[in-house]
Amino acid sequence: MAQIKVERLEDLFGAARAVGPVTLAIAAPEDRELLLAARDAVRAGIALPYRVGDEQRIRAVAAEEGIDLVELKAQLVQVSSQEGGAAEVARRAVQLVRLGKARVLMKGKMETADLLRAVLDRDGGLRTGRLLSHVALIEMPGLNRLLYLTDGGVVLFPTLQQKLEIARNAVILAHTLGLAEPKIAVLAPAETVNAEIPATVDAAALSKMADRGQIAGALVDGPFGLDNAVSVAAAETKGIRGPVAGRADILLVPSVEAGNLMAKVMTFLAGGQMAGIVVGGSAPIVITSRADLHQGKLYSIALGVILAAAQESGGPPEGRKGATNELGLSGQPSPVKEAEGRPAGRG
Repeated sequence: MAQIKVERLEDLFGAARAVGPVTLAIAAPEDRELLLAARDAVRAGIALPYRVGDEQRIRAVAAEEGIDLVELKAQLVQVSSQEGGAAEVARRAVQLVRLGKARVLMKGKMETADLLRAVLDRDGGLRTGRLLSHVALIEMPGLNRLLYLTDGGVVLFPTLQQKLEIARNAVILAHTLGLAEPKIAVLAPAETVNAEIPATVDAAALSKMADRGQIAGALVDGPFGLDNAVSVAAAETKGIRGPVAGRADILLVPSVEAGNLMAKVMTFLAGGQMAGIVVGGSAPIVITSRADLHQGKLYSIALGVILAAAQESGGPPEGRKGATNELGLSGQPSPVKEAEGRPAGRG
């Protein structure tokens, strides 16, 4: 895949058009904003969707909203409500990706946990040996760069080892989008290391791990508060120096709770726009909030298309299968435990 440079969310469309259209399996597309996003993705020449779900429900939503399903050019995989509900819809959508018929998976009107159960299934899922994690690509008014926020969607309370791989997943994404050496700020409630605040200890450890080459292709520092991670003035006021201080590209949060709340404050209260993707599987997984408008879902589809093309062409070497074992990391937590624990708060 040709080198790309994504500096604004709008840049995703040009990059996706250059490699599209890519097939997209949508699990339960019974949602107005999602159908509009799928329609616009087809119009833009970036995606060719499969509709996986109950056709009667899909048609009812489309008719109510005046959406022409013919324009979607979408193949139907019929799963009636009597066939097993969301679990069967998720399984069939994942199966399309496993069989190579679709290259991107997308969550529709269903709980994220239902989709991730199918994704993490040991026999029929999309496991690669790498940890799955969510990355939100956020464009904020007045900020001259995109922010990569992770993980606000999959790993509830990551261990130090899991944070290491979450960081690596975000770096792979940043490299794919043309950011050669992203700056990672590991966030915590305080900027100094305090044994009573585990997030600060993990942040310091990750910074040292990066110094020892365990996170390649990025600059890593922490602990940081959010203010001194994104604002040079705030960092200078607190006497925090270094190449990451106030200039972070990637914000690594201590928990899903922190990341989920931060993403929603940025988008619903501060005027930000967002694309969301789950990385680490054998195919990109588009997971957005059901409250997101169609433009955000469209950005996310474009991001998934770009990543699918990058994976097919080999992608950055650190993103290939086996990276987890090379680091000596534990794999993804049990799919049952993850799903029951509601792994993706943005659902």
